[in-house]
Amino acid sequence: MIEPARRAVERTLAAGATDAEAYAVEDAGREVRAHGGEVESLTAATQRGIGVRAWIGHRVGYAYGTDLSDAGIDALAQRAAEVAGVADEDEFAGPAELPVRLIPDMGGKGAPEPATAPDLSDPSIAAYSLADVAELTLAIERAALEADPRVAGVEQAVYADSNERVAIASSSGISGEFERSSCYGYVQALAESGDGRETGLGFDLGRGPEALDPAAIGREGAERATAMIGARKPESRSCPVVLEPTVAASFVALIGGGLSAGAVQRGRSPFAERLRTEVAGEALVLHDDGLDPEGSASAPFDGEGVPRRRNALIEGGTLRTYLYDTYTARRGGATSTGSAGRGGYRSQPSVSTSNLIVTPGTLGFEDLLREAGEGVYVTDVAGLHSGVNPVSGDFSVGASGRAIRGGELAEPLREFTVASDLVSMLRAVRLAGADARWVPFGGSVSTPSLLIEAMTVAGS
Repeated sequence: MIEPARRAVERTLAAGATDAEAYAVEDAGREVRAHGGEVESLTAATQRGIGVRAWIGHRVGYAYGTDLSDAGIDALAQRAAEVAGVADEDEFAGPAELPVRLIPDMGGKGAPEPATAPDLSDPSIAAYSLADVAELTLAIERAALEADPRVAGVEQAVYADSNERVAIASSSGISGEFERSSCYGYVQALAESGDGRETGLGFDLGRGPEALDPAAIGREGAERATAMIGARKPESRSCPVVLEPTVAASFVALIGGGLSAGAVQRGRSPFAERLRTEVAGEALVLHDDGLDPEGSASAPFDGEGVPRRRNALIEGGTLRTYLYDTYTARRGGATSTGSAGRGGYRSQPSVSTSNLIVTPGTLGFEDLLREAGEGVYVTDVAGLHSGVNPVSGDFSVGASGRAIRGGELAEPLREFTVASDLVSMLRAVRLAGADARWVPFGGSVSTPSLLIEAMTVAGS
């Protein structure tokens, strides 16, 4: 995809732009949904496209398309330059810049060295046929149904994968491409109870289907569903709370969004004006690592071609940095942290997390429960993203889980809320468990269970 990107940059400059950037993507993806022992739906699609940014001074224009022929790229370049010509001026608008080490070419001249990528693709994506991934999805459903006789059915079993090639080129000398694959499988199991049915989620993820364990996915869904049979409301009180990794990941994703320089500069973050101040307990160590080989969002460079890196966000209880792309860095008098994200070739870059990683502790799950003593183990929350005030960080969200009594898991609980604010919750993090897990929902997050010293639990 690098050649169309380079051609687009050349044509955009020829159309009158003073600077240009092209971002090209080819993405092949499949999704299988199974229900009742049959494949309910199967889709396989490949999309290719290119997005072009053109600058005329401090005015920027954007255009995208799927026609990568010479004529198609010419039309795209002309359109991007025309939009830039009528756009409003923005003193912070401009292409990303970085020093490019030159290597000798055959003619003895210097040529930009393209960025290189770690191995982020798995050949099993290509090796597994549609029939193979359909059978894997059905195996997930069977595993959930066979794990426990109380599992009455499966709401859905899903497998999805993606293999993408990404390239970027710019007039400022940026040039690079990489290939990346990812996949996941999940199941929603249904368990019979006297009051109706309880649901349970099981999931797994990896670079390719060989990394998935359908038996473990199904078993996890069944165990989560059956564990909730007989659930009731807890007593309202303030008490220790242990967040299960999938729940902790949802909160961490919200925190990562609040550490975006874009949110801070718009006044839409509870972490505004808190740089280099205490925001968390020392047990909470958070990094954004765009190079972690296990992270599904890893890449050699971000959506503007700036090299990805490991950014320390919270260490020693202190907020170390915000995440910046080129625009917010210029606006904030900082430098890019390699944190420009894109939703594909159709969208322009904006500040985004890559892989958010909470450093695990040394205590196993049982030890974490013993440290909690008496409290609540939260295994699911509902409406978190809509239930958080983006300015203050206050939240009150519905939850379900298990009681913690005498340092051990007790009866299942549902129909209660947990409430606090993000900064107070972070400061109350007492311990991080050793059970770190990658969670693919709402981003790429790796986190263990977290013991919160106290949160407000509202039930009966």
